[in-house]
Formats: sequence, structure tokens, C-alpha cells
Amino acid sequence: MPVEILPLPRNSRSEKLQKTFYELYNKSPEFYIRVPGRVNLIGEHIDYSSYGVCPMALEQDIFLAVSCHNDFTLLLHNIDPKYHSFECPLSADLRITLMESGPQWHQYFLCGLKGILNLLECGVNKGLQVVVSGSVPQNAGLSSSSALVSAAALAAAHAFELSLLKEELADVCAKSERYIGTQGGGMDQAIAFLAQEGSAKFIEFEPLRSTEVRLPSGAVFIIAHSLSSLNKAATDHYNCRVVECRLAAQIIAMKKGLDWTQIKRLGELQKILSLTLDDMIQITKESLKETPYSKGDIVRELNTTSSLLDTMSLTPNTRDLRSFKLYQRALHVFYEAKRVKKFHETCQTPSEGKDSLVILGRLMSDSHHSLKELYECSHPQIDKIVDMARGFTLGTRLTGAGWGGCTVSLVMPEMAPKFIQYLIDNFYKPLGVTDNFDSVIFTTAPKGGACVYTCD
Repeated sequence: MPVEILPLPRNSRSEKLQKTFYELYNKSPEFYIRVPGRVNLIGEHIDYSSYGVCPMALEQDIFLAVSCHNDFTLLLHNIDPKYHSFECPLSADLRITLMESGPQWHQYFLCGLKGILNLLECGVNKGLQVVVSGSVPQNAGLSSSSALVSAAALAAAHAFELSLLKEELADVCAKSERYIGTQGGGMDQAIAFLAQEGSAKFIEFEPLRSTEVRLPSGAVFIIAHSLSSLNKAATDHYNCRVVECRLAAQIIAMKKGLDWTQIKRLGELQKILSLTLDDMIQITKESLKETPYSKGDIVRELNTTSSLLDTMSLTPNTRDLRSFKLYQRALHVFYEAKRVKKFHETCQTPSEGKDSLVILGRLMSDSHHSLKELYECSHPQIDKIVDMARGFTLGTRLTGAGWGGCTVSLVMPEMAPKFIQYLIDNFYKPLGVTDNFDSVIFTTAPKGGACVYTCD
């Protein structure tokens, strides 16, 4: 299905974007792009192992005003003054050079742009003028960076008249974000393009497909920012977990008599072995040791060399790591995949009254416990919100990559305002937050996916 093309909504934000664009470029935009952020309800850190996830799109988004010009350059400006403007020539060999301090904001835009430029058969025949307005909180686990990558790709595809289906755009964007060094699995880009107003999505991979998830009536989700954050592309934390899952799959494959060099993901290993998730949990317990593996341990387990391991399994920012926890990471993946399956089934066949919500809440709480204990990607401030949520919510968990960012809570409607006020008084105010509370804690409902707005 192609991305929707809709008339531009007239509001203060679109008017500000239009005005800023005119002041910069002395012309009006030709079209606009909207790509939402997302909250993952359950299924954390398993998309890159080829397991399904259950996210929904947010109202918060990346909003672009775009026009073409005859100079073969990109002119990129952000409404937020803390982000510097950027300009570069446009060509198929567009380079993205990372600094040691991590990616700059414009480099996420370049990722999506490069993904589209690589598909152009006739090369670049125009330039782009762009103004960016973002309402997704930064480094909060709500996919602000992936939304910017996706917005850039959609803008370029529309400008260069490249017809791509939503699924194709999602695939291009998932691969393009790896130019920034993040070994993601594709969830963020998939929900950005496939989201539908009013429903979450059960998203599966290889091949990419999605199923509508109608949440039970009475389900209210509240997002709360922990006021701690981590840019996953600027550290090795995220890629380390990707690599640990890959190494776990490869060692189990070796012990099962398979060619480990052909195995990259736990999900594909399960398919090859034709086993259930419960079987995979048992095999993990039998095949992997609970204590950490050194790089030397892994080389010996795989009967390989350190240099081949670097090439086949590790990433540039994980080759110097000394310790890998494979047992714990694999167990989290398989247990979390089971929770996603149960979450989806519960939404498909909801029971009467509060029962379905209780099941969903328990699954979310169990997910957080696993992320904290087995995957070790939580944060003290995240855990504090989770603890404070007891008594107000049916379940609370971190959402996104972790190591900071946001929690998502499932709450009964009558408890929502009480929970929000409790966190304002007992979490945010003691940390010095005095106003704009709705930017750090808010209710949310499923919103629609990426679209192009015309100026007509």
C-alpha cells in the first residue's frame, strides 16, 4: 500500500513551519511530511532477533516542510535553535562521517536520504530545501531518531518521484539507519509507516508483515519520561546486546551441528531447528553457561579465530569488549517473544470486564523485570517510576532501548489522573520540574502512520 497523500492540516504548528520556511528560502513549501514517534507496548529488544513486537504510533512526530530547487544541494534547517543548520551537495555517494562523540542530528536525516539516493536509477537531478519541526522527546525511547530517518526517506522519495510501498520504505529506512552505526531490527520504521489510527500493530519480520491489534476497551496508556536518557548510537550498549544475541544463536547452532557462520539471529535458528519457544528456552539452559563469556571463550566454543569472529559476528564498537552475557540475553528474547504472543492473543480474544487488562498489565510488568534482570538495560530512575506505579497501574515497563528514556503504563481510566498527579508531586517536582508537565508525562492512544501533506 502506498503512503497516504492528504491535505495539510491548518494549525499553529503548520503555520509556524510554513512561515519559517518562507523566511529562510523566500518561497513556500511544495509539500510536507509527517512521521510519528512510537511507543512499544511489549516486545523489547527482540525485533533484531526476528521476533514480533507490539508498538503503536504516537501523536508526537517529525514534521517537515520541503521544496525542490535547481542547485544539487541539501539545505536543512531545524526550528529548534539548539540544532545547527546543515548544507551539503547531493549525490549517490553521499558520505556520513561519524564523530567520536556520536551522531549529529542532521546525520539521521542523511541516513534516510542516502537510502533513497541509492535507489535512483537516473541519479540526482535536483536539490532539497527542508525545515524540520520535531515534537518527539529526544533520547526518550520513543523513536525520535528513526522518525527523522524515515521522514527524510519519505521526503526524498516523494521529491524524486520514486514510487515505493509502505513496506518497502520501512525496509529501506531500517537498513539506512545502520549508516549511523545502530544495528536495529526494523520495528521503529515499520510502525512509522504501517500504523493505523485507533489500533496498535503486531509486527513480524522476514518477511515484514503487520496485524491490527485492537486494544481492549478501558485500556489507557501513560508515558512517563525518567529524565535520564541515552543516545543508543553514541555508545556500545545497544550494539552489545545485538551481538550477544547473535553469539548466543551461533554457539547454540554450533552445538546442534549447524554452520554457525550462516546464523545471525535467534529467530532464524528456531525456524531452522523447527522448535517451539519453550524448546528454545530449554536448549538455552542446556547449551549456554550462566557466567559471562570472554572473547577467548567464544573463539574456542566456535572453533574459530578472533579475526574471523570480528568479521562474522562483532561490530566495530564491540570488538574490544571483554565480557558477553549470552545465557541471560537469549532467555530474555525467548521469554519476551512468548509474552508478545500472549499479549496479541489476549487482544484478539478479550474477556469480559477487567480480566484482559489484568493479563496485559502482568505481561508488561514481567517484561520489565526481564529487561532489568536478564537484559540489564533499565536505569535507576526507570525502576523508580516502575516502583511508584504499583497501586496505580495494571503494569509498567520501560519502552525503547532502555538505559533511561520512558516507561509505558497500562492504567484503568479512573486511575489515570491520580497516577499522573502522583508522579508530578513525587517524582518530577523533587527533580526540579516546575511546569510543562505534559511534555514529560502524558496519556496516549494509537495514531496513524507516515503521510505526505499537499499544500492544496
